[in-house]
Amino acid sequence: MSDDESEAYDPTDPQAPETEPPRRSTAPQSEYTNGQVAIGFAVLLVGLVVVVGLTVALA
Repeated sequence: MSDDESEAYDPTDPQAPETEPPRRSTAPQSEYTNGQVAIGFAVLLVGLVVVVGLTVALA
């Protein structure tokens, strides 16, 4: 960010600047691929098998 952009917008100034402050995204989300969904589902299944398996084994 250049000095010009930071000077143009002052949140403590009650007078709004002529230009809008730069748009920011704190958590951009992109679409998931089918491969990523499949890997996530496989991890879920392995986790459930481990949790249920340990519960049954220790019971």
